[in-house]
Amino acid sequence: MELGFYTFADIASTSQTEEKISPAQRLRNLIEEIELADQVGLDVFGVGEHHRPEYAVSTPAIVLAAAAERTKKIRLTSAVTVLSSDDPVRVFQSFATLDLLSGGRAEIMAGRGSFIESFPLFGYDLDDYEELFAEKLDLLLRLRQEEYVTWSGKHRPALDGLGVYPRPQQEPLPVWIAVGGTPASVVRAGTLGLPLALAIIGGEPARFAPLIKLYRDAAQRAGHDASTLPVGINSHGYIADTSQAARDEHSQYYIAMMNKLAVERRWPRMGRREYDSACSPRGALVVGSPEEVIDKILAQHAIFGHHRFLMQASVNAMPHRQILHAIELFGTKVAPVIRRETDSPSTPASPLVNTCP
Repeated sequence: MELGFYTFADIASTSQTEEKISPAQRLRNLIEEIELADQVGLDVFGVGEHHRPEYAVSTPAIVLAAAAERTKKIRLTSAVTVLSSDDPVRVFQSFATLDLLSGGRAEIMAGRGSFIESFPLFGYDLDDYEELFAEKLDLLLRLRQEEYVTWSGKHRPALDGLGVYPRPQQEPLPVWIAVGGTPASVVRAGTLGLPLALAIIGGEPARFAPLIKLYRDAAQRAGHDASTLPVGINSHGYIADTSQAARDEHSQYYIAMMNKLAVERRWPRMGRREYDSACSPRGALVVGSPEEVIDKILAQHAIFGHHRFLMQASVNAMPHRQILHAIELFGTKVAPVIRRETDSPSTPASPLVNTCP
């Protein structure tokens, strides 16, 4: 299994801490985090796109290009690129450039985004939410297949045999579809034969198993070999030396973030009890000691049979030193065990497998 981190480069502070961080410092810290992830042997680092004051990154490709010059092996992906409100030509050019700079380590994780600020910012109508993504994904896939593109759509000027450059080192440039649990999005990814990245940020992970089956069934119906299509799980998590330290260090930042979103989206508020429940074996948070994190990732692998797991550890303005330690533990303590167990002919079944009704 491929293992790695992803982040939105949070810069928000919370009422529980006086620590604040500037966007400039957060970006410098982020490059250091990616560099360490590469040094400890992690496989992937993802950087998300947001257009809000709580986050330092609105253009992942630029940050990843800086990281490319400080790393050697780790794959560099967006997490996600909000394709619906971007220009697929510029997305392709940016990540093709990153691919060349990194020696063939770039990926695009395309999604519709978890916030809506980019739509009015770039002049798009939210009423076109679904149509925008479908049309722009179609163009992005054409761009990676053909050097000279003839294409027309509703939301972007047509292309008439125009060349798009530079071309990437990888052929084709990897494009993953990131979904948050919408069945139609899962079916689209399977039908197109594209790798699927499923975000599990709440509820029991086992309840997402039908979505993975839906994806693989759609791929099979479309004539793809579903067994060869990568599936990734993206989850919130954190690692410290002990279970208690992990929860104590992570909880205040995570709870503050979730409660801010709760106000915006009218979700139930979270307290420490709800947080601890989410950290339990059947919860969505992958938080704990290295041994606990290993058990939880392997339990999910028994359910999903996935090929990649990415952890979002930095939420709110978590101290940089804590994030670095979590990365170090993931690479040195967790990753070797996960790779050994998932590369074996069979992975022992987990008690979580039977939690789906």
